[in-house]
Amino acid sequence: MGINQGPISLDQKYTQASGHVFLTGIQALVRLPMAQVRRDRAAGLNTAAFVSGYRGSPLGGYDQQLFAARKHLEQYNVKFQPGVNEDLAATAIWGSQQLNLSPGAKYDGITGIWYGKGPGVDRCGDVFRHGNAAGSAKNGGVLCLAGDDHGAKSSTVPHQSDHAFISALMPYLYPSSIHEMIEMGLLGIAMSRYSGCWVGMKVITETVETTAEIDLTDEMTPFIIPSDFEMPPGGLNLRWPDDRYAHDKRLQDYKGFAAVAFARANKINRVTMDSPNARFGIMASGKSYEDIRQALRELGITPEVAAKIGLRLYKIGMPWPLEPEGVRAFAVGLEEIFIVEERREIVENQVKQELFNWRDDVRPRIIGKMDNHDKRFLPFAEELSVASLASSLTERLLQLDLNPEIVAMLRAKADWFNGRQATQVQAIAPVTRTPYFCSGCPHNSSTKVPEGSRAMAGIGCHFMALWMDRNTETFTHMGGEGVPWVGIAPFTNEKHVFVNLGDGTYFHSGSLAIRQAVASKANITYKILYNDATAMTGGQHVDGELSPQQVTFQLHSEGIRDIYLVSENPDAYPASDIAPGTKVAHRDQLDEVQRTLRETPG
Repeated sequence: MGINQGPISLDQKYTQASGHVFLTGIQALVRLPMAQVRRDRAAGLNTAAFVSGYRGSPLGGYDQQLFAARKHLEQYNVKFQPGVNEDLAATAIWGSQQLNLSPGAKYDGITGIWYGKGPGVDRCGDVFRHGNAAGSAKNGGVLCLAGDDHGAKSSTVPHQSDHAFISALMPYLYPSSIHEMIEMGLLGIAMSRYSGCWVGMKVITETVETTAEIDLTDEMTPFIIPSDFEMPPGGLNLRWPDDRYAHDKRLQDYKGFAAVAFARANKINRVTMDSPNARFGIMASGKSYEDIRQALRELGITPEVAAKIGLRLYKIGMPWPLEPEGVRAFAVGLEEIFIVEERREIVENQVKQELFNWRDDVRPRIIGKMDNHDKRFLPFAEELSVASLASSLTERLLQLDLNPEIVAMLRAKADWFNGRQATQVQAIAPVTRTPYFCSGCPHNSSTKVPEGSRAMAGIGCHFMALWMDRNTETFTHMGGEGVPWVGIAPFTNEKHVFVNLGDGTYFHSGSLAIRQAVASKANITYKILYNDATAMTGGQHVDGELSPQQVTFQLHSEGIRDIYLVSENPDAYPASDIAPGTKVAHRDQLDEVQRTLRETPG
């Protein structure tokens, strides 16, 4: 393979321009802006790239890898600036598309890449809506990387970014494996430049947290400009001056259709398996596509068997907006279409809409989250697996008039899968261990509250206090810590609560929660747990300057007068370095300090 030709360096994943390279999904996303600048230089453009966002699983290590690759990024004019939070990062990306308005512009355009986990996508709804309406730059383009956690393995709720992108009228792509991340990322940037849209790209743990050898052959391949879309006068990119009505008209009447035309021209959705007399179709995108391919293999459905059944498979790279001509061409001759997608349906509803006006004698049945009798079929909340899809697929195939040998094979394979699943479900671990703080962790003591008090939790590793004997109940989204008490306090005889708030969350958005508590005059004590790290995503520092001393001055400026700085080394904080009136105590006095504060009004 190309990767084994000549001396090997760990930097090859960024420096090599052709052949094969070995990298992780995160590193592929680091390579992406460099690949775009290389393409632009080959086209005679002098461009740069700007990357900003906020860390969170499964993109938790993206910022670390960007920092590690700084010397490579600088060669391609790629600037990485982490955001204090997600929506401020997105606003900076919006600014990157306005370079042409600056009289001192040094580049022909800037490619903007935003990143964040699903809740960060939700948080950015207003910015995405504004930025997408304003548009992308002709030689810039915006790609928004959304890390989704369908199973809530490292999140407070399972999340799915699809609907947030749709709400902002942003087309989005969904690579099925690490091999497609650079290819689809480049396509998304090109689509953004052509259509004026901001373009989303969804990744999940199963795709981005993998490692593989990838082929760079198509990295410099030009994309096809649609010949069947008529651009309006002046094009679709960001311009100034322009008002909100002009923004909306271009967005509603042209930009989404331009993105669809671009997807069609570049065959981002395509048939990957066909049969001479196809009658059963399968549609899937992202991880679900790889799962259904594996399920077909596990069921023994070879190309020869697929031809006998009459199978046709459609790989969807852009789930929304779904390109209609490809859907209709795929559906011709089919009796049934089985649509496989994680969590809430996106493709299924669009396919039903596209095929609704077909004649009854040619319109296929649509099976997905619901069957043809409007009964639930694929699960909404559970994660899909190869085993579950093998069972579901078999159930649908057995509705067809099949060769008896194929029927027997499918039943035997499905029975084996179902038996294995039942065994796995019944398995009970001999020992269960609740996650707990390490003995030396500051949170092991800082999350304790005095007898008779209770606390509310916040986002961070101290969230584990909810599972312990810490009288800690309920939590909020990031940045809302303690604010539920504002809505409870006027209606209860309970006088006071404690709230745990990490320093990373405080810097991100939690300071506004404290401001809300002050404004409401709620009787509440915030414990700002300072450890100088975003511990849940790799131990990064906050994206700016923050010290315990600074926190005391900020709180004092908000009108708070009862401030205690509790430390194992209180002598390190002389009165001259902290806000007026701030009291300093040893951490051994934490219980005493908390008892004092819970009796202090306000």
